[in-house]
Amino acid sequence: MKTDLNKIMQDRNIDALLVLGDAEHNAPMYYLTGGGHVNAATLIKPRGEEATLFHNDMEREEAAKSKLKTIPYSKYPLKTLMKEAKEKKSNFGALRLQKMLEDCGVTSGKIGVYGHTDLSNSFSMLTAAQKLMPEIEFIGESGTDSVFLQAMETKTEDEIARIREMGRITTEVVGKVKAFLAEHAVDENEVLLQTDGKPLTIADVKAKINLWLAERGAENPEATIFAIGRDAGIPHSVGTESDLIRLGKTIVFDIFPCEAGGGYFYDFTRTWCLGYAPEAEQKLYDEVREVYEKVEAKLESGIPFGELQRITCELFEAQGHATPLHTDAPQEGYVHSVGHGLGVNIHEKPWARMKTKGNTLQSGVVFTLEPGLYYPSKGMGVRIENTYWARPDGSFEMLAEFDFGLVVKMRG
Repeated sequence: MKTDLNKIMQDRNIDALLVLGDAEHNAPMYYLTGGGHVNAATLIKPRGEEATLFHNDMEREEAAKSKLKTIPYSKYPLKTLMKEAKEKKSNFGALRLQKMLEDCGVTSGKIGVYGHTDLSNSFSMLTAAQKLMPEIEFIGESGTDSVFLQAMETKTEDEIARIREMGRITTEVVGKVKAFLAEHAVDENEVLLQTDGKPLTIADVKAKINLWLAERGAENPEATIFAIGRDAGIPHSVGTESDLIRLGKTIVFDIFPCEAGGGYFYDFTRTWCLGYAPEAEQKLYDEVREVYEKVEAKLESGIPFGELQRITCELFEAQGHATPLHTDAPQEGYVHSVGHGLGVNIHEKPWARMKTKGNTLQSGVVFTLEPGLYYPSKGMGVRIENTYWARPDGSFEMLAEFDFGLVVKMRG
């Protein structure tokens, strides 16, 4: 949680946090500011002290909504900086950063650097600033275990409420997609037809998904997986937009929208066959559903997430499928991890890695369960996914309910 940041910084011997970039669609910045239309901002948080947000003057009111201390960039006049930079043969951005750090009382120590910016520009600025401030050391952290990801791992009740609301929106849109597909007529080749007689495509469905999300105040910054047939057998194939929607083919529908502005995500997957499910597709689905239910039954407060991955592999191998347990990088069978943490990042701690310590399903974490089987050579794939919260009382709550049915009955 945010309240853990100072302790985490102390444990890692980090004296200050430096976050660069926009307040929206920039997880570290969003986490501390709450988002808003604040572009190209700089946030500095010394250990044990409140953060200061530096911003463009035109966005002063948006910056003020963060409830942080704010300072406009105009405090450091551009003409003055440019003149000084020329004299010192330095970078004016580095000089401004030096003055901002000094205004925050940071003149030495280790500074962790975070955020989403143009890498070349930021690297140039930080390299120049390092020369100006030799007592400071700018450091980077592992992308999977940074100060921020450790703090973000456990959620407050307010964060849970926001993720739960995103779950409500997500499943409502999934329900509309299901009803939309079911109402279409079908031609002699089992292709769904629009009212104008043209075949329905993946692109047509995705356009509806984006519209319905936008109408509910959500957005889809990382796209949607809506993949049919062979593409359904490739876990992260988003689907081919020109593909036709047909009966009897597995459709993997993995939707992971977030609050408008890049806030909290939700993650949810269902696999459908429209009209009917051939025997092979039904069997594959039944095997995934069986494993999903057995893994869900193993949920226990404090269990290592990697243990659930090991159990998932063993269950699928008992069914005769390849898994990462005994096959390096399998291309078919069970080919990924059983889940991941979720929050202002679509993927965050805890991680479901068998050989990684920590990453337990402790109270306060939000995570997905998403076993799946993939056979592109057979033109099919199946995944089932729901998002859970490890509650303070030791129980686990699925944050949004939706039916598990494979076959979608057609009404058109």
